[in-house]
Amino acid sequence: MIDRRIFKDFDWGFLSAAVMLSLIGMMTIYSATRPLLDAEQQSFYLKQLNWIILSLVCFFLMLSIDYRWLVRFAYPLFISGFILLVLVLFAGRKGLGAQRWIDLGFLSFQPSEFFKIFFIAALARYLSGLEQGVKLGINQLSKTAAGFLVIPVILVLKQPDLGTALILLFIFTAMLLTAGIEKKILVTAVLIGLIAAPLAGKFLWGGLKDYQKNRIIAFIDPQADPQGIGYHITQSKVSIGAGGFLGKGYTKGTQGPYRFLPEKHTDFIFSIFAEEWGFLGSVVLFLFYIYIIWRGFDTARSSRDIEGAYLSLGVTFMFSFYFLINVGMTLGLVPVVGIPLPLMSYGGTALLSNFLALSVIENVRMRRFASYW
Repeated sequence: MIDRRIFKDFDWGFLSAAVMLSLIGMMTIYSATRPLLDAEQQSFYLKQLNWIILSLVCFFLMLSIDYRWLVRFAYPLFISGFILLVLVLFAGRKGLGAQRWIDLGFLSFQPSEFFKIFFIAALARYLSGLEQGVKLGINQLSKTAAGFLVIPVILVLKQPDLGTALILLFIFTAMLLTAGIEKKILVTAVLIGLIAAPLAGKFLWGGLKDYQKNRIIAFIDPQADPQGIGYHITQSKVSIGAGGFLGKGYTKGTQGPYRFLPEKHTDFIFSIFAEEWGFLGSVVLFLFYIYIIWRGFDTARSSRDIEGAYLSLGVTFMFSFYFLINVGMTLGLVPVVGIPLPLMSYGGTALLSNFLALSVIENVRMRRFASYW
């Protein structure tokens, strides 16, 4: 049974911001997919509403489990997630040139979405078990990368899912930097990176799929082929610019309904929102995201133990990277890597994993005074 006393520290503002973003997302999905051409398209926003309800139920169910149990079973969860990443390569459902989903018949889900949470939990357990205040050396870093990062990233790239692979790398780097790394290692890594960048770039370029290469070319010069590889970024900028200061108004946008902007209800949902609500609406939207990120870092700061701090930091880093990269994609500031906007983009698995991740932060925050009762 959950102790009702912990609800006195429940952060209703944190949950309200997440729910508000998901509802704004559902409204934008509806607007982006009009006029409704068929039953499948018509159900996009209704499906998202169902996933919002399910995600909220799971959010509160997760609160009944003390986050310390998540840390305790972090390694088995990590291994389970690892097995699912392997399974999806052999028995996964293919779609849009990728093999990322496991189809159970009544439900299909993307294992990599949940693996990120297991990844954060495993890292939190590992880092919290190290001697605090002692900076990580090269041997420790190598073992940590080999044990937690390298193989999962390779498996995710095989799907292929460059966006998730980058998120795992960013989370790993941010959490280890938070734990502390010897200064000489950081300096050496930067120097080696600068020297090896051209050779590494050539090697990585050869391993990319054609569409991934096109995305990088489009990022560097969208006008090189505005009707081809640069089309996504060009139309996204047109959508955002068309919104002006106040926007055209809800359901008054044209880029989505007239099918000018691809992936309008997933990767480029912010472009549709910006066209309809303008610069002012975008600022308000950003404030919701900034509030969630701020509360995440504040929860880590006030956590009762180091495990809770690392959990909160990991989830907040993940959420921040998702937000920054997706908005950067739509503005042409970073290459298009297929990263959705958290809580807003269409997709049930992503939405559910977002709420489960945020429930970890709420869980840590609710229980930060439990040891003093």
